[in-house]
Amino acid sequence: MSLSQNISIVHPEHFFITGLTDSPYSTYFYIFLFIIYFISIIGNSIVILIIALHRSLHSPMYIGVFNLALADIGETNALIPNIMKIFFFDSQYISYNACLASMFFVNFFITVQTYTLVVLAFDRFIAICLPLRYNAIVNNKFMAIVFSVIWAFNTFMNIISTSLITRLSFCKSNVLESWYCDYGRLMRIPCNDSSINMFMAYVIQAFFLVAPPFFIVLSYLGIFIALCKITSWEGRFKALKTCVSHLLVVGSFFLPILCNMIAAPSINSRIISGSLSFALPPMLNPIIYVLNTAKIKDLIRKVFNNRSAPIRANISK
Repeated sequence: MSLSQNISIVHPEHFFITGLTDSPYSTYFYIFLFIIYFISIIGNSIVILIIALHRSLHSPMYIGVFNLALADIGETNALIPNIMKIFFFDSQYISYNACLASMFFVNFFITVQTYTLVVLAFDRFIAICLPLRYNAIVNNKFMAIVFSVIWAFNTFMNIISTSLITRLSFCKSNVLESWYCDYGRLMRIPCNDSSINMFMAYVIQAFFLVAPPFFIVLSYLGIFIALCKITSWEGRFKALKTCVSHLLVVGSFFLPILCNMIAAPSINSRIISGSLSFALPPMLNPIIYVLNTAKIKDLIRKVFNNRSAPIRANISK
């Protein structure tokens, strides 16, 4: 292993990613990941284009969906191509700087996803609990400010956590038992004190894995109380129907992470389930919003009808 040394800090030239090498069905898994990547990019790109090109969707909720699709594309591009490189080029090495860059972008877009889900939960809370004040509280300007703060805050937090890696010395091992440059895995192999990094890891977990679900649960508790006050079942169902897409997206994001933390006893199964917990939500999110959002379905139907009309006219001639 070639090393570059700066005083007492030793940085490896490369890290060796070993996460998916021992799986007996790794080839099929790589193909599955490639399919996920293809569907994620196409699906989220369609959602972004539909929202951007149709003024009827320039509303607070769809601004949130737009940001979620952007974060999904960013996370997918930061994660899966590096995994696919192992399969196509049979290269498990990643340079030190590329590893830090990959870690930054994967963590950054995942944290953007988590707080986008919180904002969408808040949007549904205001729409159902305070419908008369919805336009005054949640408007396009409010969403623009909130998402600017989210992107800036996440950038700041992830720059700090990634830059702290540079103070670690990797003089004993450069092997990562993971599918990407995982912050938690890197914390297990340095040969100098990593207490500051561990503290930062706990801070990030509190901000991005504990606080978001807590706020989402609080929002839906308020929604549940408001639904109980609606006398008719038809009114309750109509209000709850507006939350279905968001609830499915929240479930697809947090449940795989929770299952990965609780289950997966072996290293190999933990790595596979962990990679799927990161890769599947960006693929599922656009499908969920397209299938459960009447406006988006109607716009897609109109686009296909407009494009097929000339074809049908030519055939009839």
